[in-house]
Amino acid sequence: MTCFVCFLEERSAEEMLNILLPKLFPENVEFKFVSFEGKQDLEKQIEKKLRGWNRPNSVFLIMRDQDLGDCLSIKENLLSKIPNDKRNQTIVRIACRELESFYLGDLKAVEQGLSLKNIAKKQKKSKFRSPDTLNASEEIKILTKGEYQKIAGSRAIAPYLDLENNHSHSFGILLCGIRTIYQNNFQ
Repeated sequence: MTCFVCFLEERSAEEMLNILLPKLFPENVEFKFVSFEGKQDLEKQIEKKLRGWNRPNSVFLIMRDQDLGDCLSIKENLLSKIPNDKRNQTIVRIACRELESFYLGDLKAVEQGLSLKNIAKKQKKSKFRSPDTLNASEEIKILTKGEYQKIAGSRAIAPYLDLENNHSHSFGILLCGIRTIYQNNFQ
């Protein structure tokens, strides 16, 4: 059986991917999630976790938020921590600014997932057409009047995310990378 292993900065990303990944893969793929206590914990432990992973037929996703850092520097730093024997089976993806950008890229999913009204129509506003440039966690709090909570919100919104029509460029890059790493290793 194929194993798709996700090393994540926080549990809210796990909640989202736990719902999205089964939509992308056949039933014979098993998903494992390793959520860390923030980006420093992820960066500190990732090399050891990858070296210690001995299960055959595994591919890996390392994902963290950009926050205020330089995206390319963050990615290069994480790539440098991947052992040589795991390089072809591993992708690194950075959520441009933060995970909530993915949700702001699909306000219809936010509206449905949190059972709110009049949010989806705001997608037409110019600022929500490029959610990767926003302070997304602050914007989603304002937009939902405090209803959004990281873990519960991720769990609620993820089932409604449109995998083909999301205004977050980094969400599209994430999905493309996930599909590619699987195809390159198992098809």
